[in-house]
Amino acid sequence: MTRNAYLPLKRLADIFFALLLGLMLLPLLVAVAIAIRLESPGGAIFRQVRMGRLGQRFTIYKFRSMVADAPRLGPELTARNDPRITPLGRLLRRSSVDEFPQLWNILKGDMSFIGPRPEVPSIVEADWTPDDRARVLAVRPGLTGWAQIHGRDDLDIPTKLAYDREYARRVSAGLDLAILWRTPWILLTGQGIK
Repeated sequence: MTRNAYLPLKRLADIFFALLLGLMLLPLLVAVAIAIRLESPGGAIFRQVRMGRLGQRFTIYKFRSMVADAPRLGPELTARNDPRITPLGRLLRRSSVDEFPQLWNILKGDMSFIGPRPEVPSIVEADWTPDDRARVLAVRPGLTGWAQIHGRDDLDIPTKLAYDREYARRVSAGLDLAILWRTPWILLTGQGIK
């Protein structure tokens, strides 16, 4: 199947599975939101601007895994054993449950289930070349992707970018299926999580 034929089918699958999972996981999503609010002051949802397809900025949604005023207390990027991460937040990150609100981003079309992870604009502007932007931002960012199954948070910015470029160049049904096949193992083992 050609790339041009595959991408519209991928979008339809994204919508279908985001709706299905969203409905199936609704009780869990409500329970997690309540637990976050009970554990520490602040909202249950963390919002941050990210770079999307064709350089469009969008707001990404995650369950809050840090103290409410974390951006004022430390760097934009999370470090291993970051003291801003709450005990519940550590569990949410390890299991990737903190990412579940991104089902809304997938439904809206900001993201796909599979693609390069959406990066914060400051990193794209500081560390990516114009060619990197043209290539990586040509595809919709994803909930999981080639870089996630090769190290996630353990990857430095240049290595992660190299995986994202490779994914954008090779995007296909076969590659997406390979990523889907390996993602559950990465989630179960918590590999590469800060």
